[in-house]
Amino acid sequence: MLLEVGRITKPHGLKGEVIVKLSTNHDERVTPGTVLETDRGALTIEASSPHQNGWIVRFATITTREEAEAVRGLVLRAEPLEGTGELWIHEVIGAEVVDTAGSSLGRCVSVEANPASDLIVLDGGGLVPMRFVVEHTPERLVVDPPEGLLDV
Repeated sequence: MLLEVGRITKPHGLKGEVIVKLSTNHDERVTPGTVLETDRGALTIEASSPHQNGWIVRFATITTREEAEAVRGLVLRAEPLEGTGELWIHEVIGAEVVDTAGSSLGRCVSVEANPASDLIVLDGGGLVPMRFVVEHTPERLVVDPPEGLLDV
């Protein structure tokens, strides 16, 4: 399964470079030599450098301003990185959520973005910050929330 890792936001300059806004905190996604998948085929990164809130990226097959303009808005995808220990939303949705005593709190129906910590949305309407996840498998999340968090 390919994950969205960024998006081409606009051209930069006249030689085909583009601005890429990453949707991941893994800067290695724009390392030269990396191949990213798009709806129009694969793109290989030749060079990249940080720029404001994104990256200036030169792809091997995009060499003119016009070609760069044609890929504006294109979503960039890649395989999940191995061994990062991170949770991915597609792994969390549908998982049973239990507390450290093993009591079921419900199933995760979605994940809501939140500046402090993304929130696990339970099928009963409860919200559990992701930072309280202490163990996980694709089928089960063990959380250690503070006492009273889910009392309503």
